[in-house]
Amino acid sequence: MNIQQLEVYFQNWWLYDFKDQLKNFIYKQSEEAFARGDRARDQIKSIDEVQKRISNIREKLIDSLGGLPPSDTPLNPKITGTIKCDGFRIEKVIFESRPKNYVTANLYIPDNITSPRGAVLFLSGHIKEAKHSEEYQIVCRYLVKAGLVVLSQDPIGQGERFSYYDKSAGKAIVNWGTGEHDYAGSQCWLLGDAIARYFVHDAMRGIDYLCTRPEVDPTKIGVTGNSGGGTQTSLVMMCDPRIAAAAPATFIMNRRTFLYTDNPQDSEQIWPGFTEQGFDHEDILISMVPKPVLILAVTSDFFPIEGTIETFNRTKRFWSMYGKENNLQLFVDDSDHHYTRAMAKKAAEFFAEHLLGVKVSLGDRNIEPLEPSLLWCTKSGQILGDIDDARTVYDENCARLEEIEKKRNSIPELKRKEIALNWLRKKVFSSRKPCDLNPRRYFVDKIDELEIQICLWWSQKGIFNCAYYFRNCHFDGKDLPVTIAVWDDGTNCLKPHMDWIRETCASRRAVMVLDTSGVGFMSQRQITYAPVREFLGAIFKLTHDLIWLDDSMVALRTYDTIRAIDAMKFIPGIDENNVNIYAFGRQGIYGQLAAILDERVKQIEITEEIRSYGELVKSQYYNSYDIMSIILPGMLKYFDMQDIKKWLIQGKKIKDK
Repeated sequence: MNIQQLEVYFQNWWLYDFKDQLKNFIYKQSEEAFARGDRARDQIKSIDEVQKRISNIREKLIDSLGGLPPSDTPLNPKITGTIKCDGFRIEKVIFESRPKNYVTANLYIPDNITSPRGAVLFLSGHIKEAKHSEEYQIVCRYLVKAGLVVLSQDPIGQGERFSYYDKSAGKAIVNWGTGEHDYAGSQCWLLGDAIARYFVHDAMRGIDYLCTRPEVDPTKIGVTGNSGGGTQTSLVMMCDPRIAAAAPATFIMNRRTFLYTDNPQDSEQIWPGFTEQGFDHEDILISMVPKPVLILAVTSDFFPIEGTIETFNRTKRFWSMYGKENNLQLFVDDSDHHYTRAMAKKAAEFFAEHLLGVKVSLGDRNIEPLEPSLLWCTKSGQILGDIDDARTVYDENCARLEEIEKKRNSIPELKRKEIALNWLRKKVFSSRKPCDLNPRRYFVDKIDELEIQICLWWSQKGIFNCAYYFRNCHFDGKDLPVTIAVWDDGTNCLKPHMDWIRETCASRRAVMVLDTSGVGFMSQRQITYAPVREFLGAIFKLTHDLIWLDDSMVALRTYDTIRAIDAMKFIPGIDENNVNIYAFGRQGIYGQLAAILDERVKQIEITEEIRSYGELVKSQYYNSYDIMSIILPGMLKYFDMQDIKKWLIQGKKIKDK
């Protein structure tokens, strides 16, 4: 056997199939949380308890997003143009949701308004053109034809708000929409934020703008949007009590049914700890009780219609408690994932009834979109093409980092270390289900002077870890100190590290090349349409599933590394009292965090590591490959990697080249 054969040995191994163990483990954890949430909602028996649940949803969601930015800054709205249409006009509006964060929007205003009336905030889904896309123009035209004022605004990364638009090149450097949402969103996680805080804040500032308009009654504002706009609509329903009626489209379902589609979502659709706290899409609806809510759905969506129907049926009783059972409605169109004309008509009738107090019946005559560029609020079609000092989420993250670092560094060193390690210990250990290791070993082969075994053990219930155990044959019969090696791809990536393995084994040490969960022989098979470690791939999706559970891949794999130290006690020929760690590359972070938490680690050698996550946040452009494998949400509130390294040096554990 040679090294290349060793790297792929497990692909044909008959004894165990690990390829879905990470997915199965996370799905089981999720199922347990879903059941807890169902039980909690089933116990709600009174209006008082409903109101407590609504307050709890709002408080915990906003906190989990990192709080919301202030809403007391001037909107500074500007109207850059007006289009006269049949029975209404469209104003092209730019306002500042936060200082120099410009939101582009179209305001549809019916003709002959004599007094303030109901309005609807329309939030766009994942369509590149966003507010001026033909599909969304049509929805807005149905709404305005019903007599409603409509504000349709661009979300971050779409329409005229590409955050990585290069003016000189005339194009975006980072892909629009989900690509951009995750590129900036990954940096948000490190700060303890979710990028959803900016999406919902932009929407709430859109409501603020509507409230300034003389045509609008501030007590009669509704919200709708589909797909990613359904996500934003749901966030607004939970976060902003000013909403008088809501029509979330092609989004409401439940987390259980969506989980088993194996589909990924991008960062603004991931709400940290929401599942762990017992919340689900039922709670999105409950947050509006007893106000009018119309769920809009389609039969052939990737958001399972079964989940939509189940959530609708399980939440009807809450409206009945108030004698308002007709205020919760479900409309299903026979279509795939779109905001269809039938849904638009139904939404217009719904909002007209509840915000205008009138019954309307709309036809399709004169409901046709304009050429999209006519609705641009900017000359170039992009805020960053027109306004040089416009800010984006990247700028917000840099400002947040500066605040966090200032606060972190104001704490005395010893106290800061204590707080940081207590937080890290909680993140690594609190979600685990310890079990007996039950280790097993299998002889593989000899390559030159190296004897090689496979070692397996249970890291926790449902999670096997494994390692290649290398030792020099010249030291047979002797208990050797051991170095646990942690690097990207684990046992699937031996060849680049063979010189180090040989040198270490020749120095009278054994080597354990560790595969943590989802790495090496433990790699998850492809479950999404993207390669396993790429954007929207299996590791991306499963890490987001962990974030719903207030967990992360970094915390899980750090725990795996600590359990590998436990396993050394049961491996013949190993001196369990002399354990080192070799942390190489980006995934070496698991070894570094294990070393700072576990006193049994004598020394750690760190090579080609991530030197600073703060620097990653400050990098407008960075390497995003497999980024979710190395993101520990919230860590920068407590420490950066240079702190870990300093504390390892203080503990005399560091061995740094």
